[in-house]
Amino acid sequence: MKVLNLGSMNVDNVYKVDTFLLPGETKLSQELSLFCGGKGLNQSIAAVRAGNEVWHAGLIGEDGGMLLDKLKENGVNTSLIRQVPGKGGHTVIQVNSQGQNCILLYGGTNRMLTEEIIDGIFDAFGQDGAVLLQNEINLLPYVIETAHKRGLPIFFNAAPMDEQVHQCDLSLVDWLIVNEVEGQQLAGNCPEEEILSVLSRKYPHMSILLTLGSRGAVCLYAGKQYAIGICSVKAVDTTAAGDTFSGYFMYGVLHGLAIPDCLRLATAASALCVGRAGAADSVPLKAEVDAALSEGTLEVPQVH
Repeated sequence: MKVLNLGSMNVDNVYKVDTFLLPGETKLSQELSLFCGGKGLNQSIAAVRAGNEVWHAGLIGEDGGMLLDKLKENGVNTSLIRQVPGKGGHTVIQVNSQGQNCILLYGGTNRMLTEEIIDGIFDAFGQDGAVLLQNEINLLPYVIETAHKRGLPIFFNAAPMDEQVHQCDLSLVDWLIVNEVEGQQLAGNCPEEEILSVLSRKYPHMSILLTLGSRGAVCLYAGKQYAIGICSVKAVDTTAAGDTFSGYFMYGVLHGLAIPDCLRLATAASALCVGRAGAADSVPLKAEVDAALSEGTLEVPQVH
């Protein structure tokens, strides 16, 4: 199945530090690296490396050539990407000695979409496929409504969380992907253990993937709940781990895998991802994930 990802594309400026900066503090970074990123671009590459046919759509600025090249290198269809005047999206990322990160995001051209541009993207894509979305573009409520009207199933990663997510009609979403903080915000700040039940009552026709960081993930599908832990690996950089998990999980769903198999595939892929530096470049190929699962080089937890 084709996947249309109308999503962000960012140049990631990654600074290696021993500890994150404190308010008012100045320090020298140990290293600076430039990577292609953005939740949209990362998830497109994760989805295509998992084996999907991916069409990425959106706007890049005058500085976006490396982003376009990166998508093309990975086999993503880039015919729906337009370059416009102005500064493109970019981030300033600190990565500490434990491999954790904190991210400052500038939207740039990612937030210059118009309804006319969005309509043109959907016209060109057609009505055969699925739509993958994140919250790093503007006019997201219109995008969701347009995808639904055209009969396209929607996978929505509601991150980063802000007021625009609350403006979206989530009853139109087929799969909601959130972490525990985002889930609590959407569920009215309920206790973490109640997130799935609260959201399922609000949106009874929506399936939910709840990622829990170092504690794994929980999924609600067709009224049944599934849970998985994480692989025990040394973290080098967690920047694209969540995007990798989402891209591989979506691959499993679209290819008819059972939910436990989707979770194990996504868990293995994200474990390989965190062992590498960078965002898009750290996403593993499906052959690598399959080999890790078949050869047992990763101890992937069982689903319960």
